[in-house]
Amino acid sequence: MIIITKKLRPRRLVAGCALAAVAIAAVGAGLDLIQDVQTAQAVVQLQANPENVKTNDDRVAYLESCGWLVGEEAANQEDIRLPDVFDDSYEAYLTLQESQGFDLTQYAGKTIQRYTYAVKNFPGLQENIWASLLLYQDQVIGGEVYSNQGDGFMQGLAYPAKQQGGKG
Repeated sequence: MIIITKKLRPRRLVAGCALAAVAIAAVGAGLDLIQDVQTAQAVVQLQANPENVKTNDDRVAYLESCGWLVGEEAANQEDIRLPDVFDDSYEAYLTLQESQGFDLTQYAGKTIQRYTYAVKNFPGLQENIWASLLLYQDQVIGGEVYSNQGDGFMQGLAYPAKQQGGKG
């Protein structure tokens, strides 16, 4: 048996410990990233199919698949005719829809239905939060969660990611 020994200087010991700490932190960050990716994949798998959304129960189930608890019935239902050509005033809204995989431009000039539900579980807010689904021929073609209270806001249909991960 051969034994090799080496005198370890304090500087090298500190440098070695620091390098080990950085390596452990990098592995930990990688594991968190893997967990975030797995959570996102699980959410996508749970989301309802945007096709064949025919009934109120189907619409509520679709919103629940996005992470929202909503009222049992739509607070508002209306027919909306989309413009034949979307002008610049629609740019931000179309971008929001595109970020969710929806392309409203292919429905230009068509009459669609908008169903609006009260949201019960928006993080940090309890009142005047709404989720709208846009449907054309029983298919979800767009939607958003919004509030017109105070400064207001509008976001996509997905429940905020940091909150989603904690629902577990």
